[in-house]
Amino acid sequence: MKKLILLLSLFTFNALATPVNINTADAKAISDALSGIGPKKAEAIIKYRTEKGLFKTTDDLLEVPGIGEKTIEKNKADILFGDAATADAAKKPK
Repeated sequence: MKKLILLLSLFTFNALATPVNINTADAKAISDALSGIGPKKAEAIIKYRTEKGLFKTTDDLLEVPGIGEKTIEKNKADILFGDAATADAAKKPK
């Protein structure tokens, strides 16, 4: 029974993950929000962003050392590139 409760609590935690803006978040926010991204990889994301500019797509993250396709695929739904207002405006037809 304890294993079932632990399993369910882990699932609930992952299901309620908060999306993170990869272009504005600090390393702690990135590592807290994304699965498989620890402090070192989060720092690599910040360093790349600082040196090369903002990310536009998830494919841009493949250029960051230590970030691979599996990591991006796991986290695709939780990676944002702008704020919610910007994302909503981009979806509206002109």
